[in-house]
Amino acid sequence: MKDLPKDKKIILFDGVCNLCEASVQFVIRHDKKDVFRFVALQSDLGQDIIQHIGIDSTKIDSIILYEPSIAYYYKAEAILKITHEIGGIYNLMNLFAIFPKAFSNYVYNYIAKNRYKWYGKKEVCMIPSPQLKAKFLA
Repeated sequence: MKDLPKDKKIILFDGVCNLCEASVQFVIRHDKKDVFRFVALQSDLGQDIIQHIGIDSTKIDSIILYEPSIAYYYKAEAILKITHEIGGIYNLMNLFAIFPKAFSNYVYNYIAKNRYKWYGKKEVCMIPSPQLKAKFLA
């Protein structure tokens, strides 16, 4: 994937999920070091990245943190990596790393399974404002 910024970490998210959109907005507000870029899972680029890193898109509707040419993380591990990068008080989230990955992902999956019921969903992916457009990859 030659067109992706090599110096940015890419967050792939469910573009129609209200909880996911709120989470993206949260990360943008707290990304003081301008580390992250965002791509909706449903977009062509999102699907290209998923295919490039070898994830079966029929089995994942989760957040994915992709560090081009380095690694990728998904589910609870992606959340922990993102909050670690944001730093500050959000580093406390890394206390959850003491739990086995299976347990953390169980909690993550429970929230993910109910996210549309609890927070709703949109018919189409969010469209970033002109001020935020540079944070989103097309």
